Amino acid sequence: MPTVHEIEAALFRLAPRELAQPWDNVGLLVGRPNREVRRVLVALDITEDVAAEAEREQIDLIVAHHPIMNCAWRPVQTIRSDDIQGRKLIRLIEYDIAAICMHTNLDAAPGGVNDALAEALGLEEVEPLEEGDGIVRAGSLPEPMTVQRFLARVEDRLQPNGVRYVDGGGIIRRAAVGGGACGGYFRAAAERGCDAFVTADVKYDQFLDAKELGLTLVDAGHFPTEDVVCGVVARYLAEQFPELTIRKSSSHREVIEYDV
Repeated sequence: MPTVHEIEAALFRLAPRELAQPWDNVGLLVGRPNREVRRVLVALDITEDVAAEAEREQIDLIVAHHPIMNCAWRPVQTIRSDDIQGRKLIRLIEYDIAAICMHTNLDAAPGGVNDALAEALGLEEVEPLEEGDGIVRAGSLPEPMTVQRFLARVEDRLQPNGVRYVDGGGIIRRAAVGGGACGGYFRAAAERGCDAFVTADVKYDQFLDAKELGLTLVDAGHFPTEDVVCGVVARYLAEQFPELTIRKSSSHREVIEYDV
């Protein structure tokens, strides 16, 4: 059976380490490189539910998009059970579950997050929005659409809880996509002839400025715009390692239920 290290190497062939942003934390973050792997769980995030799912399903390795820890965001000074991050790390270590995270390198990689998002929305002739920056993609729609028809397409293809948007006031022929928090690219999208931009975590002032530029800016949620890559990763690993049992997490989804 393949080792954690061999699977990490294969994932870096899909999304090379050098594509990651300098502040990012990618690769094997938890676990033993020489551990043999039989069962893999793919998820956008390693939440407490995902960690519990991995424990329950006797998973050897979780492959996630977002890093389970990144000192650029939150320094890791302690690993304690009374802390959310600490609980997850302790659980993975106790049950010998490795964690590999492919983040901004998978955003930028050909066939990664943003190509998967473009494909999900049915864009054609897809290319990087900006030369030298491989994050955001742009492409043409199969046919011109009104804003309302385009929004219906986004909702149907991505299944978000809802969308926030500003109507740029025109027919949409060309659209840009940026999975996750890519709102800062809205000006580049408008300057490069896009009529719409689908991303997430858009700020209030970005909506206002996009409308002035005549750009329909759509916030479809962080999870829906990035979760599309999990199927890509699962299929890739199945092709590379047909002997493995690989599945996508069933516990991690955008809908969050709270006990009252």
